[in-house]
Amino acid sequence: KMVDTRACQKPSSRNTFRGIRSSKFRHVYGKGTRKESCYENVLITQKAHDTAACAANPKFVAIAVEVAGGGAFIVLPLDKTGRIDVNTPKVTGHAGPVLDLKWCPFNDNLIASGADDCTIKLWHIPDGGLKVNLTEPLADLQGHQRRVSIVEWHPTAENVLFSGGYDYQILVWDTRRAALMQTIDLHSDVIYSLSLNRDGSRLATTSRDKRLRIIDPRSGKLLQEGVCHEGSKACKAVYCGDTGLVFTTGFSRFSDRQYGVWDEKSLNTPLRLDTIDSSSGVLTPFYDHDTRVVFVAGKGDGNIRYYEITDSPPYCHFLSQYISGEPQRGFGVMPKRGCKVSQCEIFRFYKLYATKAICEPISMIVPRKSDQFQPDLFPDTASPTPALTAEEWFAGTTKGPVLMSMKTGMTIKTHRPLPLRPTESSSDKNADKKYAFLSMETRADYRPLEVGVKTSSSTDKDLKTSTNLDTKFQALQKLWGCNVKNLGDNKEQCSTSSSGIECEKISTKNTINKMNIKTGDSPNKLASLCMQEKEIQILDKPSPKTESELRRAYTAQCEELKLLRRQLIIKDRRIHELEDQLNKLKVPHK
Repeated sequence: KMVDTRACQKPSSRNTFRGIRSSKFRHVYGKGTRKESCYENVLITQKAHDTAACAANPKFVAIAVEVAGGGAFIVLPLDKTGRIDVNTPKVTGHAGPVLDLKWCPFNDNLIASGADDCTIKLWHIPDGGLKVNLTEPLADLQGHQRRVSIVEWHPTAENVLFSGGYDYQILVWDTRRAALMQTIDLHSDVIYSLSLNRDGSRLATTSRDKRLRIIDPRSGKLLQEGVCHEGSKACKAVYCGDTGLVFTTGFSRFSDRQYGVWDEKSLNTPLRLDTIDSSSGVLTPFYDHDTRVVFVAGKGDGNIRYYEITDSPPYCHFLSQYISGEPQRGFGVMPKRGCKVSQCEIFRFYKLYATKAICEPISMIVPRKSDQFQPDLFPDTASPTPALTAEEWFAGTTKGPVLMSMKTGMTIKTHRPLPLRPTESSSDKNADKKYAFLSMETRADYRPLEVGVKTSSSTDKDLKTSTNLDTKFQALQKLWGCNVKNLGDNKEQCSTSSSGIECEKISTKNTINKMNIKTGDSPNKLASLCMQEKEIQILDKPSPKTESELRRAYTAQCEELKLLRRQLIIKDRRIHELEDQLNKLKVPHK
């Protein structure tokens, strides 16, 4: 018989099942820190509703704390771990509880805070942390009518800040001038979240009216609008970088927690909408543009889920989750430039415990055997350099972030000077008085100055010092003092028998010989020549080599400082006398 071999052949059509999806982030795991590396004894605020109440950057971590009156937050250097002192200096300028904190992406010493007192304040934190309580802000932005629950910096433009409040408005600020530039009044209920895309040209918001909006932040125009999640609890949204996708979290009509992926060009139907679980905590998404991973953490939960975003259906893939036994109240997020490249750390949270006074750093790590730099995990990321100024951005210019390489493995920190307050300028505050003085007519004095004639006061002083030549102070004055007895003399006596140190230099003598002092020179010229000679003598002195010489130098410097203080007091008195005379002259005669 003939055997039919067609049943033994492989099927012509391939099976569509591909098994487990391959991803380099499938094995990402969360790693907590030991107790000594946490921040303990931090009285975390109870009044921050759905906001993080925590912010971190490569220098500091800021946490909103509970205080008896008003609102405050503490700022701790990253290396100041362990048990925090109760009397740690705080930022205590708000009249109500602090609800949100955000570090400036271009200045690691500048932080913005929104509070229940309807204001946004900017603070400058010195390197090393606070030594005393900070009460005076750099700027006080007042424009909201009700509490400010959200603050957000522009990702590429310098000095541009967004704020959302319970008055249903989003305000756009120029922080350098402390000026309100735009008011976005498109919401009919409380704003839950706001997020900007990669270049800051689009703004995604969610509110209590269950709608997701895409807004042009410069003009305030509404571009797209649609129903986000049908549940009554808070929903949050985050822009997925420059992909044009928006990731949202919220609740269904049956109170199941959901996540959704939306196209910014059409919000009528989601690209994907899926159920997570049936818990009651509000979920907050955090997006990492470099890895395209979204981390989802819930208030009151003990776990963190993470998903990978793709450009093709189903657009969102579940990776894994970090599970812990302690529920969380909020999270602070470290910028990518502050992550540890050597440990393959792609993300770092600062978890605020819900039941304990602890802030714990949690690192998200991709397991790799090699210790070398991993370019696929760490592409060029956003640097702390602004791409454009606030004026350029408000004028209509749009630029992506300035990128930097993380291959060096060094944490990139910014070191910028203290910015001026918006009401200050670089000119002196007493400029008006100086201009009034300079506008007066100057009367020259042409009388010859007799250098050889000494006043009675100088004669008495020379007499007193000549009688005390053998005292210890006179010996120190000879060695370390800068006394110029005779400006016309070309010889200098800079040596002392007690120390045996030769202080006379040929360069000093040649320099002094070049100073020709005439009888017709003005007093200002003589004073300047005297100061030049004193500076030359100070530079020509040898540095002290023994302990006794160092003590003598210190004593002499103290005496010189006392003399300078007396001279300053005399000058101040003289200035006040001259100002009184000027004021009398300005009064018109009746």
